Amino acid sequence: QVQLVESGGGLVQAGGSLRLSCAASGRTFGGYAMGWFRQAPGKEREFVASISWSGDSIYDADSVKGRFIISRDNAKNTVYLQMNSLKPEDTAVYYCAARLGLGGSYAGAYVYWGQGTQVTVSA
Repeated sequence: QVQLVESGGGLVQAGGSLRLSCAASGRTFGGYAMGWFRQAPGKEREFVASISWSGDSIYDADSVKGRFIISRDNAKNTVYLQMNSLKPEDTAVYYCAARLGLGGSYAGAYVYWGQGTQVTVSA
């Protein structure tokens, strides 16, 4: 079992930045790819970015490409999402998740999920 806890969400003005963190605990974090997803009110959960255990494979959604950066520190069992140039449409609950393999956008492949952290971007 892997427990995931997100932090770093909050309220920010458009154009601002936030860094989300996701701390993993429980069984070994080793070998798991990590992903970030988000869900806005009334919308389906959508993929944001993922990173493999080694960090060599990174995928991100077109909507955040060039603005969001995913990274990880395996020594700290933590994955990060640096969000820059935030837009009101980035407002959502952000979830981190873990899966085996290299990562990717298919939510069904992720076996562990955090509880989410709210990000609100004001115009």
